[in-house]
Amino acid sequence: MEIEKTNRMNALFEFYSTLLTEKQMNYMELYYADDFSLGEIAEEYQISRQAVYDNIKRTERILEDYEKKLHLFSDYIMREALLEQLTEYTQTHYPKDETLQGFIQQFQEIEE
Repeated sequence: MEIEKTNRMNALFEFYSTLLTEKQMNYMELYYADDFSLGEIAEEYQISRQAVYDNIKRTERILEDYEKKLHLFSDYIMREALLEQLTEYTQTHYPKDETLQGFIQQFQEIEE
């Protein structure tokens, strides 16, 4: 399993998990977050490995579709990059402006 795909699925899951069914959430969490194998998940739920595989693949497509339509994850990445640039610029050009530093801190807390 590719680490990039795992990281992306975990990130998308963080943003969109509440839109999934309980079964989809459980399978994705076990497979991606807890690193369970298809066989282990199948044994846990007493179903076939193929059923687990199909559900995970379908859920991956659902998560990618949500991201394609809603852009929550990609927008978050862009906001993080802009916030980092703003923080660096402010520290360089306005290091003593406590009000501006406070606003940036508030934005950082919202993003967390």
